[in-house]
Amino acid sequence: MYVFDLSNPFTLILMLVITVLLIFLGKEIKKPYVPAIALGAFLLLVVLYAVQLAFVPEADGDVYRKLIMKCIGIDFVFIFISFISYLWIDDISANFYKKKSVDNSLDWFWNKV
Repeated sequence: MYVFDLSNPFTLILMLVITVLLIFLGKEIKKPYVPAIALGAFLLLVVLYAVQLAFVPEADGDVYRKLIMKCIGIDFVFIFISFISYLWIDDISANFYKKKSVDNSLDWFWNKV
């Protein structure tokens, strides 16, 4: 069974670099759909991990379950980072293009900080 191992340090650093580059690119071109690509990819990974977790063979069950659960935890951190960056870049885009924003999506976050 193949698992896209996010707990591997090389893969983790590579995914972090790609995510940061997508966030930076979205900030520079002021398009919130760029970090949404990373968000969609990480959400797809969670679905794939859930499917793999459901169909783990019993012979290798414990090792794969622990690996998949670790990868899901790391993936949720990436989902949080890319979602917050999506909201941030959406606010930057709304201010730059002088669009009326429905709500200030990050006010709840910045008021607590």
